[in-house]
Amino acid sequence: MAASPDSAELPVANNDLTSAYLRVREASGRICQPLLIEDYGVQTMPDVSPPKWHLAHVSWFFETFILNEFVDDYRLFHPDYVRLFNSYYEQVGDYHPRPQRGLLSRPTLDEVMAYRAHVDQAMLKLLESGRVDQQAVIRERLIIGLNHEQQHQELLLTDIKHILGMNPLRPAYREIALPQRKSAEHQWVTFSGGMKTLGAGEDGFAFDNERPQYQFWQPPFRIGSRPINNAEYIAFIEDGAYARPGLWLSEGWAAIKQKHFHAPLYWEKRDGQRWHYTLGGMQPVDLHAPVCHVNYFEADAYASWAGKRLPTEAEWEIAAAQQPLEGNLRSRGYLQPLAADAPVQGLSQMFGDVWEWTRSAYGPYPGYRPAEGALGEYNGKFMCGQYVLRGGSCVTPHDHIRSSYRNFFYPGDQWQFSGFRLAEDA
Repeated sequence: MAASPDSAELPVANNDLTSAYLRVREASGRICQPLLIEDYGVQTMPDVSPPKWHLAHVSWFFETFILNEFVDDYRLFHPDYVRLFNSYYEQVGDYHPRPQRGLLSRPTLDEVMAYRAHVDQAMLKLLESGRVDQQAVIRERLIIGLNHEQQHQELLLTDIKHILGMNPLRPAYREIALPQRKSAEHQWVTFSGGMKTLGAGEDGFAFDNERPQYQFWQPPFRIGSRPINNAEYIAFIEDGAYARPGLWLSEGWAAIKQKHFHAPLYWEKRDGQRWHYTLGGMQPVDLHAPVCHVNYFEADAYASWAGKRLPTEAEWEIAAAQQPLEGNLRSRGYLQPLAADAPVQGLSQMFGDVWEWTRSAYGPYPGYRPAEGALGEYNGKFMCGQYVLRGGSCVTPHDHIRSSYRNFFYPGDQWQFSGFRLAEDA
């Protein structure tokens, strides 16, 4: 069955930072509870990190950017962890190659958990000292660190799904009963043009790539009332779309010829029926649920096939700005996209279920400046060759999403919980 809503999740901007710290850290442990020890060190492809590495890396983040800089008597848990669990921060020093994280049989899981406890003890002592409230730079880094760990909680579930889904036994992460619902009828929702505002304001937390907020001229547009569902995507497949080069961007068609993909990830046929792997194990494809685990090339080709296009990220944010920040997010416990609760008028499923591809390349907003030092590498250095996704997914923490949030991945990536909705000029 689905888990009950995760009441332990807490907005990380809460004034009680000690409580927020403990609850975010404990959530990472709860995500890993269903795993067996053999699962913790597996890496099924270069983009996937072993669960053990995720648990260590988020601790490394607090150790590197807070404890080692602001606590005079802080003792590193292990000097080699500075290199082993650095993800990509060149200004911090060398790091273990990402595709080789699965080769780290040592440190053991027990040693990684001892590392987390060591960091937690030092962080709680710092929080109790009052310095976090007194020094804005420490508070800012703490809140970034908590949001960073929440990002890795989502990646944990995404990577766990790949690790278990690539196993021929297709083992379930845990038992999950998925409700069966019917999709709302697809409609078009029109938005007027004019001067619009994009990006996060100054109040509340946002990552640096969501700022500065700026104004721009937006032509009128229409956007789909919901994401494209599995039945609609199956019609695309059965029309021979994966064999029609005219629908595809050149790089996507080359990837198809090289057999890098031929359907959404985790789909397979059994006795003529389409099944797919979920974190609850193998399930028949729910025709009413949003299509998931498609890459940008597939989303763009479907839009071409349908005679439409993908929305820009500005269009998506304009449409989402007045929508409540709720949906099928991680706290619902289903960990799988579902059809909307009931037929609705207007927009639905803007938040949760699937990250939605936009046609916008990931780049800086006008006036963007990365932070100084190694933390400036967090987002800015990836602004090349990737596309923006919006809205969160069924594994996103409910207190971690907002209409200005910009996720980004390479156009061939399928392992994320990614789908799409359509748009057109009005």
